[in-house]
Amino acid sequence: MKELTFYNLDCGVHYWYIQGQENKWVIFFHGAGLDHNMFKAQLKVVPASYNVILLDVRGHGASKLKNGRKFVMEDVISDVKKLYEVNNIDKAILIGQSMGGNLAQEIVYRYPNMVYGLILIDCSQNTAKLKTIEKLSLKTSGILFKLYPWKLLIKASSLASGNEASTKDYIVECFKNISKGQFIDIMTELIKCLHEDCKFKMSVPVLLICGEDDRLGNIKKIMRKWEREDSNCTLKIIANAAHNSNQDKPERVNEVISEFLNKI
Repeated sequence: MKELTFYNLDCGVHYWYIQGQENKWVIFFHGAGLDHNMFKAQLKVVPASYNVILLDVRGHGASKLKNGRKFVMEDVISDVKKLYEVNNIDKAILIGQSMGGNLAQEIVYRYPNMVYGLILIDCSQNTAKLKTIEKLSLKTSGILFKLYPWKLLIKASSLASGNEASTKDYIVECFKNISKGQFIDIMTELIKCLHEDCKFKMSVPVLLICGEDDRLGNIKKIMRKWEREDSNCTLKIIANAAHNSNQDKPERVNEVISEFLNKI
């Protein structure tokens, strides 16, 4: 696995590359505040025929923001397009957890010809119609985060996102590398991925993965509804796993990912 870097919009974007045997691609997008290491356990399940990329999204991990630049979702979209260009990628399967799932959805929403499959892990649906109380919650989330002490917010995030001690410890370590202000910027920018386009249906096969114990927002509820309303989507619930289900129960998640990759 090689660590590589490209430069785009005043940021050195780091990613890790494993060469495949064919012109087939899988790209991993991690969750908010985390980094590419959250998918270590999933590497062994990707067939050797695939080229694999694990991205540290700008403002995360090794992809440090410079010169006071803030996290902006439009910049992240530009980074993904640049990643495709640098590696001569035509189409790819995108695998995203939480924020990474929102990013993957945004790519297929804007540029459907760049994607031929999606695996979305514990993430909300970008195009879902939100209730008034859900909209209000999103609008006020930035204010609530500002009021919350950073150390307590880190602890609360780790407890809410993982069942396993190793998952919680990983989250805490990652969050030590960002500031409270950066975290608020990330969460605020994520709202820009929401479109409330109820007529939109996925044009590619989609595997939805959700931890049985995922209690963040409306994720579990919306994923069940998502599967019912979009025939291209198949949902797998992971027992005894929370929001970071691929880390809590990697072997089970790997099983369903393997099934999906072998069919697509």
